[in-house]
Amino acid sequence: MLMLGIETSCDETGVALVQANAPTPQLLAHALHSQIAAHVPYGGVVPELASRDHIRRLVPLTQQVLAQAGVAPAEVGAVAVTAGPGLAGALLVGTGFATGLAQAWGVPLMAVHHLEGHLLSPFIGQPALTFPFLALLVSGGHTQLMAVHGVGRYELLGQTLDDAAGEAFDKSAKLLGLPYPGGPALAKMAQQGNARAFDLPRPLLQQPNLDFSFAGLKTAVATRRRAMGDQPPAQALADLAASTQAAIVDVLMQKSRRALQQTQLPTMVVAGGVGANAALREALNAMALEQKVSIHYPDLAWCTDNGAMIAWAAAMRWQAGLANLGPARGLPVQPRWSLAGAESA
Repeated sequence: MLMLGIETSCDETGVALVQANAPTPQLLAHALHSQIAAHVPYGGVVPELASRDHIRRLVPLTQQVLAQAGVAPAEVGAVAVTAGPGLAGALLVGTGFATGLAQAWGVPLMAVHHLEGHLLSPFIGQPALTFPFLALLVSGGHTQLMAVHGVGRYELLGQTLDDAAGEAFDKSAKLLGLPYPGGPALAKMAQQGNARAFDLPRPLLQQPNLDFSFAGLKTAVATRRRAMGDQPPAQALADLAASTQAAIVDVLMQKSRRALQQTQLPTMVVAGGVGANAALREALNAMALEQKVSIHYPDLAWCTDNGAMIAWAAAMRWQAGLANLGPARGLPVQPRWSLAGAESA
């Protein structure tokens, strides 16, 4: 079974082809276009621009993937596409294109949950990874801790009550005058700063639950930045960046430690865009060593949104008998879609 995966949930257009027949899925080809340059002038993602750019990119990226794999359309067995969560317009572009392909090729269509793609992305190139494990999903719009017992068997342990960790990075970066995308820019500035210079809050850290909250941290960063005046010293900004990153990382690490202690799971997986942050990886690696658990990350190429993770998740669901392949007709999008709903998607 050759599975073509399509991802258009936000500002990356991704297409990939996976062979699902083998005991472990095999990635044959992938292509990705990032829209960062298009959104930089606006300081963030403009949904209408994102949707229009997906329209321009999908056909050439699909052609590129098929050519790279040496596969003809007639050999593709199914088309999988992100149906949510994400930007409604961007999702509609992807699902509409996927539906057209499936109809033209006479193959079934499969809806994939965007977060399930992230959740299972560490399996790409890591055949030793096995269930069960604790998952920390950290992206621009989501922060969740989950006990993962198998494909489609996801137990939510805790999640953000307001801003996600990625939003905390991006919004804080904007307060510091850093360009979009803010998270990587803040992390780079933090390398020059003193992480102990500012005593910033760690919301909910003293609470026994596994939920997160980062809105208060963003407010504290805004207050500290305002107190610096119109032209603060570069070192002061770097110190605030470092202190902000340290607060976010500390919360994610401490909550992960608590989740491991409560669940006694032997393995931890970290996925999503924020999982690429070097300071977070360093802190989690040290914590995993202390807790005597193995920790796995996706390759940096799979931390951002991409088609490979969608095709791979579809292949794993197909192997587990959960593919729910349907006829190629109108596929509803779900801009807000709980990952628990992916169990029966």
